[in-house]
Amino acid sequence: MAKAKREEVWEFFGELLKERRETAGLSQSELGARVFVSAAYIGLFEQGIRKPQLELAQRFDEILQTGGIFERTWRKLIDKSPYAEYFNAAAELEAVATKICEFAPTVIPGLLQTPEYMRAQILAMYPFASEEFVEEKVGSRVERQVILKDATRPEYWVVLHENAVLTPVGGPATMAAQLERIATLIRQRWALVTVLPRAVGAHAHMTGSLKLMEFKDQPPTAYTETEFSGTLLDDPSVVKQAQRAYDLLRVATLSPEASLALIESAAEDYRRCARTT
Repeated sequence: MAKAKREEVWEFFGELLKERRETAGLSQSELGARVFVSAAYIGLFEQGIRKPQLELAQRFDEILQTGGIFERTWRKLIDKSPYAEYFNAAAELEAVATKICEFAPTVIPGLLQTPEYMRAQILAMYPFASEEFVEEKVGSRVERQVILKDATRPEYWVVLHENAVLTPVGGPATMAAQLERIATLIRQRWALVTVLPRAVGAHAHMTGSLKLMEFKDQPPTAYTETEFSGTLLDDPSVVKQAQRAYDLLRVATLSPEASLALIESAAEDYRRCARTT
C-alpha cells in the first residue's frame, strides 16, 4: 500500500472514530477516560496524526460498540506495512518528528544505513529469504531515509556505540562505504553523530537500542527495541526516564570532532583491508 494511500486510510480511521464517539454522545475527555488515554490523544487519533496500538483499537470497538471495525481497519493497515508489526507505529511517528535522538549499541541505525549494509544485515537475519523479500526490506528502509533529505528534516542526534563502528557487517568494502556515508552526513550537518567508546564499559542503556522523538504539537515518545520486539513508550514519566538515560549516554561519548575522526579512521582501515582481500 503506497504511503499516501495509507495516510488516507488512517485519516478515515480518525474520522470514523470521531463520528462513532459523537454518536455515542461522548466527549474526547469522556472517551479518553474510558480507554485510559488523555483527551489530547483522542484528538490526535481523530486527526490521523497518531496511530493507536491494537489494544486501543479493540477498546474503541468495545466502548463504542462498533462490531470490530476499528480492529479490522488497524489489522489491514499493519498487514500492508513493510515494517515489522512492533516497529510500525514508531516508523509512522519518525516521519513527522521534529527531533530524533537515537542510541545504536550494535548496528548502524536504519536512517544512516547504505543499501549494501542493509542487505548484509537482512541476509544475516534471514539467510533463506527470497530476493523479493530482501528488496522489499531494503526499499522500506531507503524510503524512511527521505526524511533526512526533506527541507523540514528533523534534528537528528545519534549516539553510536563503538561496537557498531567496528563490527564489519557485509565485509570491509561495505563498512568503508557505510562509514563514509555517516561522515558525509555529519559534514553536511544533516546528523550529529557521536561515538560511545567501548572503554566506557557500563553505560546508561544496556538493554538495546533507544529512539526519542519530539513533535511540533504532540507529546514526546520513546521507542526501545531488542532483537525480536520493540516497545513504543508515551507515558510522560517513562519518557522522562528515557531522556535522562540518553543524556547520560551523550555525556559519555567522544566530542563530535573526535567522533568524526574515529569514524573516518575506521573507514580508512576498512578501505585498506578491502584492497588487500
